[in-house]
This record gives sequence, C-alpha cells and structure tokens, in this order.
Amino acid sequence: MGTRIQRWWRTCSYAVGIGLLLSPGHSWGLEIGKTPRAERQETISLADAALQALKYNLDISISRQTKESRLADITVEEAKFDPTLSVNGQYNRTATPLNRPVFGFSQGPLNDIRIFDQRNHSVTLDATTNLPTGGNVDLNYSPARNNVSGTQGCFGQSPSTPGCSSFGSFLFNPSYTGGLSLTLTHPLLRNAGIDITKTFIRVAQNNAVVEEHVFRDRVLNVLATVEQTYWEVVFANENLKVAEAALKAAQELLASNRAKAKAGIMSIVDVLQAEAAVASRVEQVLVAEKTIRDQEDQLRRLLNPGEEDLRQDVHLIPLDQPVVALEPLSLQEAIDTAIEQRPEIVQAKKNMETSDLNTKFAKNQILPNLSFQGTMGMAGLGRDYGDSVNRNFSGDFYNYGAGLVLSYPLGNRSAWSTYNKRQLEEKNAEASLVNVRQLIIVGVREAVRRVQTDFKRIETTRSARIMAEKQLQAEQERLKVGLSTTRFVLDFQRDLATAQGNELRATVDYNKSLSNLARHKATTLDRYNLQLN
Repeated sequence: MGTRIQRWWRTCSYAVGIGLLLSPGHSWGLEIGKTPRAERQETISLADAALQALKYNLDISISRQTKESRLADITVEEAKFDPTLSVNGQYNRTATPLNRPVFGFSQGPLNDIRIFDQRNHSVTLDATTNLPTGGNVDLNYSPARNNVSGTQGCFGQSPSTPGCSSFGSFLFNPSYTGGLSLTLTHPLLRNAGIDITKTFIRVAQNNAVVEEHVFRDRVLNVLATVEQTYWEVVFANENLKVAEAALKAAQELLASNRAKAKAGIMSIVDVLQAEAAVASRVEQVLVAEKTIRDQEDQLRRLLNPGEEDLRQDVHLIPLDQPVVALEPLSLQEAIDTAIEQRPEIVQAKKNMETSDLNTKFAKNQILPNLSFQGTMGMAGLGRDYGDSVNRNFSGDFYNYGAGLVLSYPLGNRSAWSTYNKRQLEEKNAEASLVNVRQLIIVGVREAVRRVQTDFKRIETTRSARIMAEKQLQAEQERLKVGLSTTRFVLDFQRDLATAQGNELRATVDYNKSLSNLARHKATTLDRYNLQLN
C-alpha cells in the first residue's frame, strides 16, 4: 500500500513539473521557431543558386584554371617550331712574340723579337628553326674585320714605295671577311615525318579537350550537388512546418485534457501523456530547426559567398516548390542521350587517341637514327665592308657538302620497352572506354528506376497521409464522446506527422531523382538553358 502511495506521489510531482515547464508563463530561453540571434533573410530560387554556383564556386574556379593551363601546354609544344635568332659580337686582340718570319708580315731572318699584333672584330648572326618534317635549318652570316698592327696594305706595290713596310704586307690590312652558310639536318627514319614531330602537339590538344570535359563534368557535379542541397533545404523547411503542426495539435490536446481534468472528468494520467507528447514534439521542432541551419550552411558553402558573409546568420527562403508531375521517360532514349553527351565518353575517346599517338611515336623510336646533313655557303674578302659584301654574294667563292649519319644502339632495349608499354596503355584505354559505357548504361537504368519508384512513392504516401488524417479525425470524435483515450489520439497524431513527413520526403526525393537523372544524362545545363563557352 505504501509503495502505491509513493508511486502516485512521484507521478503527481512529475506531472506538476512538466506542467510548469509547459505552462504559458514558463521561459525556455528561446521561443520555438525563433532564432536567438538577429539574422537576415534572403529568398533564393533554384536557378539563381545554379548561376551563383557557376560564377563563384571554388571547385569550378580551380577546374577552370586547370583547363586554361592545358591550353598553355599547346602553345609550349607549338613553340618548339618557332625560329630562334641569335647575335654574337666579339672583339679580340692578340699580341704574340715572333720567333720566325711570318708571311705577309716579315721577310728574311729576324734580328730581334717582333710583336705580332692581331685585332679582330666579328659579328655572328644565326637563325635556326625546326621543320615540321623533323629537320633543322640553320642560316649563319658572320662578317669580320681583321687587322695586323705594324703593316700597311701595299696592294702589290714595291716595298720601296712610301708607306709600305720593308717586310712586305697582306693584300688587305685591315681586311673584311664575310661568310654566309646554310645547313640542313634532316632525319630519314627516326623522328622523321609530320605525324611524328607533331605528336606532342596533338597530345597537348587532346589533353586540353579532356580537361575541357573534366571542367564540364565538374560543372555538372556542382550543379547537381546544388540541386540536391536546395531540395534538402526545401524539405527541412517543410518538415519544420510538419513538426510545428504536430506540436500545435499536441498542445491543443494538452489544454483540452487539463480543462477536463480540472472539471474532474479526466484522470491525471491523460494529462501526463499529453504533456509528455508535447515535450517530444518540442524536441522534434528543435531538431528540425537545426536541420534547416545545417542544410542552409551546406548550400551557402556551394555558392561561395565569401568568408565574411559566411560568418553571418542568413536564413535562406527557397522560392521553388517541388514538382509532383511525372515526366515522360524513355529508357533507351535516356541511355542514348547519356552516351552522346556524357563528358566521360569524350575523355575516354581522347585518351584512346592519345594512347594511339604515343604508341606510333614509340614505334618510330625503334628505327635507326639515319640523318641527312647538307651544307652550302659563300665567302668574301675585301678592303672594306661594302667590298666584302659584294664579293661574298658574287658567287665566286663557295662551298657545299652532304653526308649521311647512321647510329643505332645495340639491342635498343629502352625503345622496345617503351613501345611495349605504350601498347599496353592503348589496350587499357580501349578497355576503359568500354567500362565507361557500361557504367553509364547501368547508372542511367538505375536513375530511371529511381524516378519511377519515387513518383509511385508520392502516390502511396499521399494515400497513407489521407488515411492517417481520417483516422485521427475519427479518433478525436471518439475521444469527445468518451470512447477513446488520450494515448490513442496521440498515437494517431504521431502517425499523421509521420505520414506527412513521408509524403514530403517522397516528393523531395522525386525531385532529387529528376536531378540525378539529368546528371546521368549530362543534360543539367539544358534545364537552365545554359551553355559552356
């Protein structure tokens, strides 16, 4: 008996405590549905979120810069065929002692050490370029002025002529020389041909195309993530409304039970059950509010508003409502669209093309290195620069030559190993394309099934929600006439809230499935009438 009295006393104390907590005059520290800090509200549509992500998302910015760097690689490879111009100017003076006669400077035996003083001014102009066929052309022009101090030009006159050295002289002193030469070096086997020399340009171009589609793939991923997160924000806001409606219904039932208990027509147990239900609904509202903040932060992170703005409290109000109409679907059409537009297909094809280029280049490197070398040139000598140029281009003094150079490493194991490796890479690239196509087909099939299933879920959850509303209404009528209990009404209220949440979840999942299908078909940009330039 004493135990029963203690239990009854604890129950009454618990009821009084909960009643005080849930009474209108009690302060919880914050109001349900209100935020404790000042925040601004911003409305946002799905299209605005998509455009803002395209402009400011960090992942897209990084991928865009990587794509542009691939374009620079093409220029680097093409620049290998740009001509190179070099200029080299020198002045040299050499004063050496003479120990024996030197033609043009001394005649007969020397009685004393003489100084042989030479001065040379030279300029070398050189232009070279690589040919698309694999060869190299070099054009060289090198005029020079040579002077031997202590002699004067006599030009065939007698040594007794005033101004002429008794030791003889050079024909021209100072003398001007000029040399013009053209040299061609061209491979005949290894590294010969336009297809071989432009291999790395084409590889760089393929890499740029691949990176362009990597960028497009990143854009599609970001847009799909924005859509998925946006619909989660919509769900969180609508789910809060469901939780608040459930809390309001529980509070109304609690108020009714308190009035009946005060009138003596209802037991304290019914009041306790209602109070416990209200406390549970309050928790659900708090969790729903936290979920809204979490999803809003995730969406704002994708939009990259800036660190200072990200620190602020901003409540996003989504404008778009989820669609509930079934879009026409054709599995085979969806698969064909995905095969045609998915960036992974283009990437795999370009990788195959690159592997084929590398294989052909590696096969060429197996050949012996046989090169043709040819040169031709003209020379000139004169008393001044103009005279030297005239004689240089007169054609009286010329040279030419040609030859072949052959080299081949014994065994050539490095080239053969590289060729075998490139063949394996080419097979892997082919297998990767097949694998990508299979993954796309399976992914599209699953995405189509998900859309169809989620749409059916909308219909079934809607029916379940309607039945839950009718059951709750009927049970409330039974409670009014004393044929039901508070516990049954609370159970039906909970079932209705669950059914409403399930319908809302099915509706949002259907919209997320449509976004997922568009991502698998690579038509997300088409939904916004956008094109990537």
